[in-house]
Amino acid sequence: MAYVLIYPDSNLKRARKFLRRHPDIQKQYQKTLELLELNPHHPSLRLHNLSGKLKALSSVSINMNYRITLEFEINNHEIILINVGDPEQVY
Repeated sequence: MAYVLIYPDSNLKRARKFLRRHPDIQKQYQKTLELLELNPHHPSLRLHNLSGKLKALSSVSINMNYRITLEFEINNHEIILINVGDPEQVY
């Protein structure tokens, strides 16, 4: 069963700003989102739970430099996108 990606307004704003600054990875970003919908546990996404003040969130990799933080609800097959950026921005 496929997952549903939920894009809160705050995430859309951050994503637009991020992609304006990094237009070279727009295809990688889109591919990451597509794979996340199909199989969030795919090894190339490197899905992992966060700790500390972000312990309710998880993270996936766009590439070696950029991440997407998200809320991952297995019961409802929903993935709520929170933030996108380099590790210093999203963690």
